[in-house]
Amino acid sequence: MSQPQPQTTTGVPVTFDNTKALRWRTFYKRLAKNKAALAGTFIIILVIILGIFAPLLATHDPNTPNVMNKLQGPSAEHYLGTDEMGRDIFSRLLFGTRVSLGIGFVSTLLGAIVGVTLGIVAGYYGRWVDSLIMRICDILLAFPGILLALAIVSVLGASTRNVIIAVAFYAIPSFARIVRGSTLSVKKLEYVDAIRAMGSRDGRIIFRHILPNIMSPIIVQATLYIASAIITASALSFLGMGTRPPTAEWGAMLSQGRAYLAQAPHITLFPGLVILLVVIGFNLMGDGLRDALDPKSRK
Repeated sequence: MSQPQPQTTTGVPVTFDNTKALRWRTFYKRLAKNKAALAGTFIIILVIILGIFAPLLATHDPNTPNVMNKLQGPSAEHYLGTDEMGRDIFSRLLFGTRVSLGIGFVSTLLGAIVGVTLGIVAGYYGRWVDSLIMRICDILLAFPGILLALAIVSVLGASTRNVIIAVAFYAIPSFARIVRGSTLSVKKLEYVDAIRAMGSRDGRIIFRHILPNIMSPIIVQATLYIASAIITASALSFLGMGTRPPTAEWGAMLSQGRAYLAQAPHITLFPGLVILLVVIGFNLMGDGLRDALDPKSRK
């Protein structure tokens, strides 16, 4: 004889799909109440769309110089003016969006994959494995992010690929420490002991039962780290250790315009504003996701 399904207060049977849908609706409602998070999300979506459609929206070739039009201010022909080589700043910012956001997303993804794996292994197995992984993370965290990235790029050479490697490398200990703490909490729950007693292998327990339950802090950390990755990549390019010219990149555009601050401040003003808005957008969205996903903040 089948067991009756649990009923809600309205008399509707509670199923797995209903529970999952209710969980998502609650998340969206909590996120929608945070106006700052919505503003940040809007900024990020807008910037991503501009980057995707950069070839269609650009008014000029971003890398073609025109010395006859150099250092011009904003005008109807050049919306944000031109740089020291006569290149259109608006078009370069659009194409630079692809480079800067690409570095931020890819480096964060690579760092998250390695860091999450190490964090789960350390938290699940403990003992000497935990001690070894955490001591390595402590050593990496002892160095400021920009200095560690500078050291790695100095060894590997200046290029977009090496910047991604350097930024991703510093993301590993941050993700590992967060995931380790969450894993330590989840693995003590009774359902994990029950699954282990049923003969499930460690790999299945880790990736089928523990990982899905610790995704919230991972998502929040990834969102916040993208902002840090963009700043670090821009700083490396500003110092001449990042993306090589003539590729358009926000940090490189800042560096190229610093010699013309008095004569043409718009060359550095607009790339700086774009970096500021994008970083603020990711931080606002990350804070909103943290509040919406954190069970302790629910009333």
